[in-house]
Amino acid sequence: MRRREFVKYAAMAAAAWPVCARSQQQAMPVIGFLSGGGRGDVDGLRQGLAESGYVLGRDLNIEYRWAEGQFDRLSALAADLTSRRVALIATATLPAAMAAKAASPTTPVVFVIGEDPVKAGLVASLNRPGGNATGVSDFVNQLVAKRLELLQQAVPGVALIGLLVNPNNPNAVPDAEEAAAAANALGQKLLVLKVTSDRELAAAFETLTQNRAGALAVNIGLFRTQDQIISLAARYGLPAIYPLREFVDAGGLMSYSPNRLVSWRQAGLYAARILHGEKPADLPVQQATKVELVINLKTSKAIGLNIPLSLLARADEVLE
Repeated sequence: MRRREFVKYAAMAAAAWPVCARSQQQAMPVIGFLSGGGRGDVDGLRQGLAESGYVLGRDLNIEYRWAEGQFDRLSALAADLTSRRVALIATATLPAAMAAKAASPTTPVVFVIGEDPVKAGLVASLNRPGGNATGVSDFVNQLVAKRLELLQQAVPGVALIGLLVNPNNPNAVPDAEEAAAAANALGQKLLVLKVTSDRELAAAFETLTQNRAGALAVNIGLFRTQDQIISLAARYGLPAIYPLREFVDAGGLMSYSPNRLVSWRQAGLYAARILHGEKPADLPVQQATKVELVINLKTSKAIGLNIPLSLLARADEVLE
């Protein structure tokens, strides 16, 4: 009798085990990652989560969605994540943050953006965001004037500078206007070129050459064409400054921007606090405190540009 009872209960336990396993799997938090750009930014996010005890694959999973510069896709991608009932959505770029916030008024949003979130209408204030969104603002898009100044120092006497922008980026027009004003203050002319495809990018470099542009600044909204921009700048021997360090790591000449790894680490820490039960409305928006100048000396030599020693001395890092 005892043997029959043992076999019976063993069979019941075996049948119940898959159900228990599924329940445990469903209980693991899933966060969404929505980016208006390409496949980056996740290392810092994972680092911040891990420091708070959330190890990817063990304590949580991440669902990734990348718009790769096609901002019109963001609404559908955000809606897809909210339909999957993710615990929160981490967003890269302002358009992604706005799309995630619009997709659900209750799903928490942790953003890393380059703009003023109050001015953009993303939060009520920096200290008390209110609503369902908070995160980090590194003001990377507000550094256009400084980038042009650094480019002028790298290429003394340059008269015409090209600016590549993605017209599908909502910030393209304000960025271009700010850049034009900054260039005028420096006694330079600015040639703004709109790029949304590889074909338009190739045409833009032809236009830069025809107009004898002496340098190039790149807007942050150009993600899908990063490698092509770097390659064309090298082919045409055009000194260029970029909005993110990733461009320089990939072979670009210069970048001037906050450290995105640090920003995303902070976003990861915030995501963990929200998973622990805190509300985005009560977590103040963090701001970047340091901006880095990175110069690729190998690239400068390849295009025959001698970076002034005074500028090299100011660089936070020089890649050789």
